[in-house]
Amino acid sequence: MTRARILPDYSVTGAGDVTIFLLHGAFGAKEYWRSQIGALSAAGYRVIAWDCPGYGFSPLPDNFGVETCAEACARLIDHEGGDVNVLLGHSMGGMIAQRAFDYRTDRVAGLVLSATSAAFGRPDGEWQKAFVRDRVAPLDAGQTLADYAPGMLRAMMAPDASSPEIKLVIDVVSQMREETFRAAIEAITRFDGRDILPRMEKVPVLCVAGEHDLTAAPPKVMEKLADKIGGEFVCMRNVGHFAWAEQPDAFNRVLLDFLGRHFASGA
Repeated sequence: MTRARILPDYSVTGAGDVTIFLLHGAFGAKEYWRSQIGALSAAGYRVIAWDCPGYGFSPLPDNFGVETCAEACARLIDHEGGDVNVLLGHSMGGMIAQRAFDYRTDRVAGLVLSATSAAFGRPDGEWQKAFVRDRVAPLDAGQTLADYAPGMLRAMMAPDASSPEIKLVIDVVSQMREETFRAAIEAITRFDGRDILPRMEKVPVLCVAGEHDLTAAPPKVMEKLADKIGGEFVCMRNVGHFAWAEQPDAFNRVLLDFLGRHFASGA
């Protein structure tokens, strides 16, 4: 088995007829899904949370990109997927979810897309260049992720956001490897999944945005995505980019409502 074919690290929690795959964002790891793993498994779903290639104990591929990660996700679906599989992807994880669905349309029955988009846009655009610059400039200036991750992440959340899950996100991101962080930011700028949209019209899709997420995945962008594919759109109030951590109970209610209507658990 070559290194490229090794499955990334992942956890399996709960049991049920429906398997939910949790795909974290560029800033993250499988540990930060604690609230969602608990809520989903308690509701009778089987939950698989992975560390994307390059995260946690998983080695960083030389050709890291959304497509490379989606190929790894597709292999994980082949290895651990059940009869009914739903992908929940946040931010970069939402991009990976879309492309993994493209690779396994016969095995993925639905998608939950949190604070993401179908394409990053032109890498040379002013907004896109500012997005990258704002996130890597502190590293270029000699800071570590532990130094500036708390401030960066807080700036992406609602002004008064407060929950134990927020601390968990900050702790997880602060421990990321710099090489992975840089590779992930670059990967986001290259993603274009607009070719997948026609196939996404055939499955239930929930798009969840945050009212205050105005720089990473603005609500208008996510609403437009939902409209294009005939999906459901929810804009959560008083949250930013990390709705599932800023208001985990509210996010879990939205998630379980969608899953219950389309993929009732049978545990």
